[in-house]
Amino acid sequence: MSEESLAVVQSGKPSFSLAPRDLDQALKFADIMAKSSIIPKDFAGNPGNILVAVQWGMELGLQPMQAMQNIAVINGRPSLWGDAVIGLVRSSPLCEYVIEEQTENQSICRVKRRGEQEQVRIFTDDDAKKAGLLGKQGPWTQYPKRMRQMRARSWALRDVFPDVLRGMPIAEEVMDMPEKDITPPRQQPAAIEGKPAYPQEAFDTNLPKWSALIKSGKKTADEIIVTVASKATLTDAQKAAIHEAAKKPEEKTGAPADKASPALIEKLKDMAADISVPLSEVCDHIGVSSLDGITVEQAEKALKFLNGDN
Repeated sequence: MSEESLAVVQSGKPSFSLAPRDLDQALKFADIMAKSSIIPKDFAGNPGNILVAVQWGMELGLQPMQAMQNIAVINGRPSLWGDAVIGLVRSSPLCEYVIEEQTENQSICRVKRRGEQEQVRIFTDDDAKKAGLLGKQGPWTQYPKRMRQMRARSWALRDVFPDVLRGMPIAEEVMDMPEKDITPPRQQPAAIEGKPAYPQEAFDTNLPKWSALIKSGKKTADEIIVTVASKATLTDAQKAAIHEAAKKPEEKTGAPADKASPALIEKLKDMAADISVPLSEVCDHIGVSSLDGITVEQAEKALKFLNGDN
């Protein structure tokens, strides 16, 4: 046996380690572990979670495999199992002792940080009852004393050694917290004014009626807009279309003979699709609600807009 091999045997420590030394190795490690069948189910097929767990483990002083075994993902939050928590604290030079006691109806955890006074945390059956935990389906029904012990331990170690635990929550405690969706509700554009957007289909149906009212002199374009806007939000293009309907035939931009051909309109739509520009944005630019029926002049303006010449 060589001197090097003898040294390994005498040290009692493995000479092989999976601990990654850089990001590239960490990514490869996470990918390999995600395909393994002997890892916790939260990490199976999820190299992203493995990478996060390994990083957390490095900050806590855990080897990669220890991190994967002792860090749980609960309600979307990485948490430490209680046994890992007490192991980390006791291995820290800041800890003088951790003493746990159990009575019939309470759990006591006494801890002392070097240079500070002893701290005591107690969790009783009454505390569990007030929190709605006592008798709760699952571990609190099967192992109430053990869960009570974990809660007292969590309070004591998190309060006295937050630097050692890096602020990590305790898994047994997080499991008892209801999952909450903190995603802010998605706000619709028209909801800013507190009114729904005016449906384009209904707008296209009513525009000829409004045009007839305007031409008869019974209503003005602005009166129509104010009336409609009191119930729903009009886009700038829809307002422009109402004003266009108010013009006399000779004032309108482009006579029927000057309307853009269907082929030209289709070309504009294809150009917009090719460069991922919404048709609504094109319509807003030229002041119409739809490209169908636009004039040649409007088509030329839209073409310049799509070509970036405007």
